[in-house]
Amino acid sequence: MKFLPGETLCEEPIRVKKRLLFQDGCANVPGTLYCTNYRIAFRPETPHPSQDPSSEVLFDNANDIALPCVERFLAVASQTKAKVVTAQSNLKFIPEELLIYHRGFRVVHFQFSDTGLQPLAYKITKAMLVSQQKSSLKMQFGNKVFQSLDNRPAHASMDFPTRLFESSADWENEIERLGASAWRVSSVNERCDASTSLSKYFVVPCKLLDHDLKKTFGHFIQRRVPRWSWHHPAGSDLLRSAGSQTNTDPNKDDVRSIRSLLFANHSQCVVVDTSEDLPGVSDIQMSYVKLRGLCLADPSPQVSDEKWLSTLESTHWLDHVRLCLKKASEVSILLSEKRLSVVLQEPEDRDMNCVVTSLVQVISDPHARTLSGFQSLVQKEWVSAGHPFLQRINPFKYTDKEESPVFLLFLDCVWQVMHQFPTAFELTESYLIALQDSTYNLFCSSFAHNCQWDRIRGSQRHSFTPTYTPVNGWRDIVREKIFLNGDYKTAEEKKTAPPTVWDWHLFYNRLHRQQFRNPTYQIPERGVLNGNGISHNADKLEAPNSSNVFLLSKGFLIPQSPLFPWKSGTVSKRSNRRAQSLENLLEEDRQLRSNIDSSSAPTDLLLPVCFGPFIRLWKRCYLRFDLEKQNKLAPPAETPLAKEVTSLQEKLRNHPLHTRHDINGLSPSSCR
Repeated sequence: MKFLPGETLCEEPIRVKKRLLFQDGCANVPGTLYCTNYRIAFRPETPHPSQDPSSEVLFDNANDIALPCVERFLAVASQTKAKVVTAQSNLKFIPEELLIYHRGFRVVHFQFSDTGLQPLAYKITKAMLVSQQKSSLKMQFGNKVFQSLDNRPAHASMDFPTRLFESSADWENEIERLGASAWRVSSVNERCDASTSLSKYFVVPCKLLDHDLKKTFGHFIQRRVPRWSWHHPAGSDLLRSAGSQTNTDPNKDDVRSIRSLLFANHSQCVVVDTSEDLPGVSDIQMSYVKLRGLCLADPSPQVSDEKWLSTLESTHWLDHVRLCLKKASEVSILLSEKRLSVVLQEPEDRDMNCVVTSLVQVISDPHARTLSGFQSLVQKEWVSAGHPFLQRINPFKYTDKEESPVFLLFLDCVWQVMHQFPTAFELTESYLIALQDSTYNLFCSSFAHNCQWDRIRGSQRHSFTPTYTPVNGWRDIVREKIFLNGDYKTAEEKKTAPPTVWDWHLFYNRLHRQQFRNPTYQIPERGVLNGNGISHNADKLEAPNSSNVFLLSKGFLIPQSPLFPWKSGTVSKRSNRRAQSLENLLEEDRQLRSNIDSSSAPTDLLLPVCFGPFIRLWKRCYLRFDLEKQNKLAPPAETPLAKEVTSLQEKLRNHPLHTRHDINGLSPSSCR
């Protein structure tokens, strides 16, 4: 086994058997179990014949567990009941089996052989418990690992090219890809001094100068101003923003700048409050705890399937998935039918805004359903946008109040869409599960921080320490370098970059990575969505003199104040004017839509069915260690459907009429 920098072996390796579960049963794989001061690692004795031994990963996500991510140890002996053990426990028996519960939905099952290894089993179990309690796996250690992992061979690169959206070039490329000619990249936050939770670069209307943009920051919570996320080829734009500060009163110049941000040269702006009808962070965490307790509970023959499903429904997890998909579908329809700006508003703009804006693009943009596009989407709307991963995942148990698996809820929603449209995605279910497990990978930088500012400080904390001077006292050299110079990296640091979760080759072997690509993926005829060559002359328009602001609430568009809709702190759901349904407003705007080139309108909108049994439990993720329950519940539909389509295509090719009819265009969607 390859050891990480600063990693020491706490206990001699021991030959054990790891229990692996498959759809048709289980198998015990012999191998070596290691316990270090950082992790618990397992290495099979006989790797797969086609696996190159020299390609061993430093941290194997499939076989290794970082000690802070261990929730509990369960020791089992034939003559005693299973017992939860801790570092303070006095083991009065020699464990024959050891179950390690990961903080996600993983349970690792080790069996100790009966060939004289019982004393070693007792010894290594105690070593795991003590190491887990004393684990010093903090962000400083992560920096050392980042440096070591970056010394990889020059030919090693991402399996799927990914834009990290940490540079202005990535944003400019995204603007060009979508043909959003009315937008530009702003570097007003390049030193992270305008808003520490925002990325260094973001996109604003071309007509809005940085001088005027600076006036708007103070009017929004955490200074997270409205900014661009995505452009629809029909001309509409998707933005996201935090709520407004209740104690601010913008003057006319500030209102004018805010209006430029909201409308972005459109005559209509629709505000979508993503905190309305959607679960909050605490609601998601409560449902998650119930769901995890249900899925990881010891199987009981007395519990009927009906009672189990009833308990599942009471967790409300599937309700949260339905609501998120419904909200994203409403926004997607609005964007596809109208030429306007849609602003997703959330008090802090760091949780449900991430979910909805990402789902809208998965539903509307075929590029987001490719492997490279999906990874770039996560970078843009989650990592770069400042989703507080460290607080939500909470691997070091700083506080339980902010812990919530919001990102897992998003992945579940993506799986639901993938389940209903199995050939529209290049990525697979195995990929989504690997990504879900990787949220607990503390050896890469993607999910180990709360925002780009934290990643900047974390990547340099090992190079700088607070310094005392007689004049200024204690000084944080890192912050001073960033704020005064902007170019905060030294020449030596510029040569390397911390590995990301997208460097799959560092954490998964080649055979595992091969399962990430969907062999039944149907590439859209027009390729990925891009707006090159499509022009609506939006960049030549001045800010509209007559404009309307609406709130999308429960399927209705409610008129709002045209000047500053959030002046009172939240958008108003009351209006003296009659609330219009979405369909009615779209009908009123028929004349405007008739001027848009219909040939540019996409036909790849994937609108999932969000009611009743169409929203299913993600069995392979949540029930991966309860095969009996997986088999009892309804099987997934995508695999049988893909096999059926392949079989039908083969039969048609062999049919005598094949010479008369071209079947190359046959797709699963045409077989439904």
